[in-house]
Amino acid sequence: MKTINFLKITTLVLVLSFTNSYAVEKVTIKNRNIIGTFHDTLKSNKKRNTKLNFAVTPPVIKAVGDQLYCPQSSIKIVTDVTITHDPTEPATQAVYIQISSGYSSGFDLLELSNPAAHPTIITSWDVTAGKLKLSSPTGVDVLYTEFVDAIKDVVYSNSSAAASGTRTFSITIGQANYLPSTQHFYLFVPSIGITWTTAKTAAEASTYYGLKGYLATILSADEAKLIGEQASGTGWIGGNDTETEGVWKWVTGPEAGTVMGYTFWNSGEPNNLGEEDYAHITQPGIGIGGSWNDLSNTGSLTPGDPYQPKGYVVEYGGMPGESVLEIAASTKVTIPVAVPSANPGPVCDSGTFTFNATATAGAVISWYDAAVGGNILGTGNTYTTPIINTTTTYYVDAGCASNRKSVMATVNITPSAPAAGQASYSNCGPGSVTITASSNIGTINWFTTAAAGASIFTGNSFTTPTISANTTYYAEASNAGCINSTRTPVNIQIYTPPVVQDETVTLCQFQTVTLDAGVSGMNYLWSNGAAAQTITVSQGGTYTVAVKSPSPENCTSTKTIIVEEHQVPEIDRIDVNGTRAIIYIKKQAPYFEFSVDGVNFQDSNIFYDVPGGLRTAYVREKSGCGGDTQNFVVLVFPSFFTPNNDTYNDLWEVTGMENYPQAEVTIFDRYGKLIAQLNASKMSWDGTFEKTLLPTSDYWYALKIDNTKPILRGHFTLKR
Repeated sequence: MKTINFLKITTLVLVLSFTNSYAVEKVTIKNRNIIGTFHDTLKSNKKRNTKLNFAVTPPVIKAVGDQLYCPQSSIKIVTDVTITHDPTEPATQAVYIQISSGYSSGFDLLELSNPAAHPTIITSWDVTAGKLKLSSPTGVDVLYTEFVDAIKDVVYSNSSAAASGTRTFSITIGQANYLPSTQHFYLFVPSIGITWTTAKTAAEASTYYGLKGYLATILSADEAKLIGEQASGTGWIGGNDTETEGVWKWVTGPEAGTVMGYTFWNSGEPNNLGEEDYAHITQPGIGIGGSWNDLSNTGSLTPGDPYQPKGYVVEYGGMPGESVLEIAASTKVTIPVAVPSANPGPVCDSGTFTFNATATAGAVISWYDAAVGGNILGTGNTYTTPIINTTTTYYVDAGCASNRKSVMATVNITPSAPAAGQASYSNCGPGSVTITASSNIGTINWFTTAAAGASIFTGNSFTTPTISANTTYYAEASNAGCINSTRTPVNIQIYTPPVVQDETVTLCQFQTVTLDAGVSGMNYLWSNGAAAQTITVSQGGTYTVAVKSPSPENCTSTKTIIVEEHQVPEIDRIDVNGTRAIIYIKKQAPYFEFSVDGVNFQDSNIFYDVPGGLRTAYVREKSGCGGDTQNFVVLVFPSFFTPNNDTYNDLWEVTGMENYPQAEVTIFDRYGKLIAQLNASKMSWDGTFEKTLLPTSDYWYALKIDNTKPILRGHFTLKR
């Protein structure tokens, strides 16, 4: 489907409508009690009949006036116009001048520039149709010569500075609109509710100055605009899809039987639905202006409905055997526009520029130094500037200052060599460094080489990647392609900061400790405000010292020393269970260690298989802050003995009992018989009872240390 862009329609029509004394054919349309009539001519002979009988030769109109026009001004639509007529018909009733192509409603205007000079003529402007009517104020005929004089004083104007394109003006005898591009005439016939088939019959029964009528066919955007937007009403046109649903054809006039190659459907209304087989110009305000939609043969039957038929459009011209009438003439104005080519490329510092432009045919291109007024610098499609050293704007038009376009000659200045933000930069240890440079104009590009190479960064401030050795970067200034090739070196020195190592030291309770920054010959600042290499402290905590190397390095490293204050341990008690001993201290700390022989120390306070007898428990602080001791006794009860005089385990005795003078051990046999008693004076048993050897068996004991301690009980075996 071909669509219309009405912004690009550039044709204007001038229509002359005359009522002469030609014979008139009258057509009467009867449909639903609606009767309408129209005439080929505006003035009839005294005798009327239904056939066209020319009493005189139709007039011939010739007009001259293809001109250039500048918006927001006025121009006469013709430079000359003539009307040749039969001597017996020197006058007619009215003349119509229409902007038939390119009409811009609301901006375009036709008017009589000197009405006082034409007292026999009044004007009427139809803004919808873009049509100016010239007629008598009293209704009598006006001489052709007077119309010719008036037409010469009709002027066109457009109020928009942005107007463009071409306006075609038509001059026609008769009320029908004339389109110069087709040389056809178009007439809207109002008839509310008429059916498409009745409209087709009525159109084909009508004639216009001998031209046979038919429902209009639309083959171009010019026709669509004139018939749709600029018609005095909306109505049926000669297309349908009754033959094949969805295949729309023109079925009237010389195009009958051809597919509608140019279509302009109203996108706001569904098309091709059911029995909606006939094309009708869309009512204004419904969808796209000037488009058409499909209706049934009757259209809507509801009065006032947007889709109720309003009439039909008749087209005259183009039927086989018909001659082209010369009852219409046309002129046009074209708004000249200069179209400059792309701006030439910029230059550095100074140079000349050559601009090119094209213009509307017949227009003369002029070059200026100002957007409004100014001095003309040259004419023609090409303009070459003198040598300039600053960016300059020039202007070009094709005769209309309101359409003046700007072009630019760009001169870019080569910047000066960059100035570094600092002569050199430094960094303490590996890392990234932010370096800067600037120039009087443009941007800074950074390189790793003094010449050539690729830029690694663009901008006045550059943060380098991590570097660990002395490095030089180079700054280059450029301004829109103008480069100063002198690169400025920017040096970066990497210094080694003082090497420090964090420490943890021990401060013994009630003592002091000396803290050392660890590196000599530096500047120091301790967290307690001291400024010496060493300080002495008497309290635990975290201490820091900033160790700063002398100038020019001025690199600072921070050392952290954690001072742990350790207490001196104090034994609380020792629990003994058999050969297991547990040393308890009054305040436990992870920096204490324990021993039961004074040689072997351990972190655990529990000892197993401690030898019997009097023992000593040791507890000390690991760093040497001091310790504590306490004696304890381990009683060992042998689990068996072998009294066979081999010197091994011949006696059963309790090891460590000697440390308890009041202790007593009572021994029983398995039946509870008292066998022996041991005490400080007798501390072992030889396995006899009243000097008799007792047999191999298990025996029981009870140890009473004193009245403050519980009795310890157990058993052992006598083996023979």
